[in-house]
Amino acid sequence: MTKNALQILGWCEWATFPELGNERINMKVDSGAKTSCLHAFRIKPFTKAGEDWIKVWFHPEQESDRELICEFAVFDRRHVKDSGGHITHRYVIKTPIIIGEQQFDIELTLTQRDNMQFRMLLGRRALAGRYLVDSSASYLTGA
Repeated sequence: MTKNALQILGWCEWATFPELGNERINMKVDSGAKTSCLHAFRIKPFTKAGEDWIKVWFHPEQESDRELICEFAVFDRRHVKDSGGHITHRYVIKTPIIIGEQQFDIELTLTQRDNMQFRMLLGRRALAGRYLVDSSASYLTGA
C-alpha cells in the first residue's frame, strides 16, 4: 500500500471489536506508543486445554460502571514502559479490530486506564502500513 492509499485517522477515533460483542471503544491515536493498549480493570489467569488464558473485565465506556467480561488466550507477556517511565509487566492478547473500513488482528497490552481520558491507545505498530494521522482532526472514520 502506498502512502497515498493509506487511510487518514484523526488524533482520536472509534474502534469496534468483533470478539468483544462488537463493542465500540473510544481510542486515542498515539504514534508515540509502540504497542496498543486497552483498559482492563481486572485480569484473572487460568489454564484451558493446557494453554494460558485470561478472563478480563473491561469498562468499555469512560465514566460508566458497565462491565464487559471476556476470555482470551494469552498471546504474550511483555514489559512495557508507560509515559511516566514506569515499567510494567502486561498480558498481551490478539484480537480482530475494525477501524473505519479496515479490519485486522491487533496485539493489545492490557492495563488499568480508569483515570485516563481514553479506554484505548492505538500505537504505531497498528498504524504502520495502514494509516496516516492528522493530529488536527478527530473522528475522521465516523462517530
